[in-house]
Amino acid sequence: MTLSPPPLHNDCFALPAGVDWTPVDEALALLKSRMHPVTAEESVSLNAALGRVLARDVTALRANPPLPNTAVDGYGFAGGKTKGDHVLPLVAGRAAAGPAYEGEVPDGHAIRILTGASLPPGVDTVVLQEDVSANETHIAFHGPIKAGANTRKAGEDVLQGAVILKAGRVVTPADLALAAATGHGVLPVRLRLRVGVLSTGDELIEPGGVAQPGQIYDANRPMLLAVLHEMGFDAIDLGRVPDDPAALRVALDRAAAETDVVLTSGGASAGDEDHVSALLRSEGTLQHWRIALKPGRPLALALWKQTPVFGLPGNPVAALVCTLVFAAPALAVLAGSAWTAPEAVLLPAAFSKNKKPGRREFLRARLREGRVEVFSSEGSGRISGLSWAEGLVELSDSAQIIAPGDLVRFIPFQSFAPR
Repeated sequence: MTLSPPPLHNDCFALPAGVDWTPVDEALALLKSRMHPVTAEESVSLNAALGRVLARDVTALRANPPLPNTAVDGYGFAGGKTKGDHVLPLVAGRAAAGPAYEGEVPDGHAIRILTGASLPPGVDTVVLQEDVSANETHIAFHGPIKAGANTRKAGEDVLQGAVILKAGRVVTPADLALAAATGHGVLPVRLRLRVGVLSTGDELIEPGGVAQPGQIYDANRPMLLAVLHEMGFDAIDLGRVPDDPAALRVALDRAAAETDVVLTSGGASAGDEDHVSALLRSEGTLQHWRIALKPGRPLALALWKQTPVFGLPGNPVAALVCTLVFAAPALAVLAGSAWTAPEAVLLPAAFSKNKKPGRREFLRARLREGRVEVFSSEGSGRISGLSWAEGLVELSDSAQIIAPGDLVRFIPFQSFAPR
């Protein structure tokens, strides 16, 4: 029987009493405390597990290596050898990877052995073939050779029963190798988180259409769908709807039935023309989080029929920044993974800036010749800066004066993905 975790509580987005403008770190901590997985579990083959979130800890079904074996091509015998010359008679046959050698190597004898072969009874040490002179009946080599040289112990890599992969981990190609080597053909994973993207606004038309005066192309939806896909979520295109409450209601009802989470862009602030906000408010679950962040406006957070809705700004730069900083780590938890804080690197700046106190700032940036450049404009509508950038520079809430050569925090875009 497949069990699904419970939905989020109706008050999951409620701010504490008296909270107005919220620093970024406080907002992230509060959001983190309210999230839990909402996806069910299934078992899939290794070939289908790449990029999926593990639902449970995975333990080794057998040790790796399962038996003691040789790490090199050479000759095996028992015990170490002292300094000096040694001549040993060879037993018939050889030990190779695959079926074990049938028989035992008597004390004082040696056997031809190839890389990966299990050590036959009577063998615990291997001398490299490059260090041996051999004929059909004997080998000769110089000591000393330590006992156990050039061999691997059973379970040296992984012991049977040991936890090899933790629940919440996003499966990598190397994880598949580890799972296979320790006896697994299937893995317990969570269903992919279904994240819908809905654009709103009378001014929007589909990319490639014929724009009339006053109309703009919907740039946010293809961008957000691509970001979600790259992060390993099941990105669902919910289309665009005009500023009409009835049409919005139909779209949100469909979103609640087909997705686990919804991202909207546009119409989510508190103004007269913010129809998404008005409709969510009518259901009694809307919360506006006024976060001390640039670029970005208040996040609109709500539940629509128990489905979480992240209302993003309409300006593309602000929409992407809010998605990466706030939505991405929350989505990772909802998907069953861990809350992911992006990893920044300290690098010298190739720019100057006098930052005022009061808000966290994220600048579009890229790395060139070991220094961080920032885009020439900080305007939220400058989409060309998103295409130009390779990541973000994060500036703290306090005032800062940055001169060329000063160290700044650079966060590559890929660092925001779950892991």
